[in-house]
Amino acid sequence: MTITVFSAYPFERPYLSAAAQDCYPFNFVAAALTLDTAGQAAGSTAVALFVNDDASAPVLEKLWALGVRYLLLRAAGHDNVDLPAAHRLGLRVATVPHYSPFAIAEHTLALMLALNRHLRQADAQVRHGDFRLDKLVGFDLHGRTVGIIGCGTIGGTLAGLLQGFGCRLLGYDIQPDAELTRRYGLEYVPLDELCAQADVISLHAPLTPATRHILNAAQLAKMKRGVMLINTGRGTLLDTEAALAALESGQLGYLGLDVYEHEKGLFFNDHSQQPLQDELLVRLLAQPNVLITGHQGFLTHDALTNIASTCFETLGCWLAGQPTPNELLPAPHPEVAVPA
Repeated sequence: MTITVFSAYPFERPYLSAAAQDCYPFNFVAAALTLDTAGQAAGSTAVALFVNDDASAPVLEKLWALGVRYLLLRAAGHDNVDLPAAHRLGLRVATVPHYSPFAIAEHTLALMLALNRHLRQADAQVRHGDFRLDKLVGFDLHGRTVGIIGCGTIGGTLAGLLQGFGCRLLGYDIQPDAELTRRYGLEYVPLDELCAQADVISLHAPLTPATRHILNAAQLAKMKRGVMLINTGRGTLLDTEAALAALESGQLGYLGLDVYEHEKGLFFNDHSQQPLQDELLVRLLAQPNVLITGHQGFLTHDALTNIASTCFETLGCWLAGQPTPNELLPAPHPEVAVPA
């Protein structure tokens, strides 16, 4: 059974091949999945998708017509998939929900530390023989209040790392986890209170209609002046235009991004031979207190190994007629009361 892998980047192909153990032939497609590229899955029963692939209803209908029956998402998020359409068609869909929460949490912490200690500027100065320290003053994370928006697996892992730094932890989540409070002293508070109290805020919520721009101009205005904001969750959790305005006014003191709401078609590709066309991103990159990485938080040997192995374990379960905990099942229909 051939598996078509869309957005098949060189860094992950060896991991996918190793995990498949010669059980499945691959059709590696460098291009992202779109309505125009979906035809390249002809002859495949399964396709493997990445975070910026288009799995909207028209694309899924075309895949189904080609004979595709299984969608393997090489990520935890699935906001790029029209799940109701997939279930209506009969497509089986699964994610990799727990490939390595440490990879994302540690990258989040790296952005915090790099911004706080001005490592980007320090490195540039030293490479030019400038060893002055005047503009490189940071602050101790120890004793600072860090707000975590979205306290699931990754947010909870970050809480454990930050507890080791001696931070006071605030959390906002629609499903509070008492274990995080017990283990790390994380205190759940309303979003407005978290924004008002935190010195550092980190975004880890899933992207849903309710969380789109969960941090907007109004929420940014409620934060402490000079606050640090980190987003390694989903780009559209943050209103980037509002964040830029807050940076320019000094309300936002630091911004670290590993995701960007307009990253589709931009991230994961080399655009170095032409000027960036995204004016908002250009303006962000011009700010000295902004650090942006190109969605590389997941990029560790451990995570890539787990993503690949979980994909093929899931596919093996499906082919054997066995359930898999990673499958995204249809929402149950509400029970209808039968008149007496």
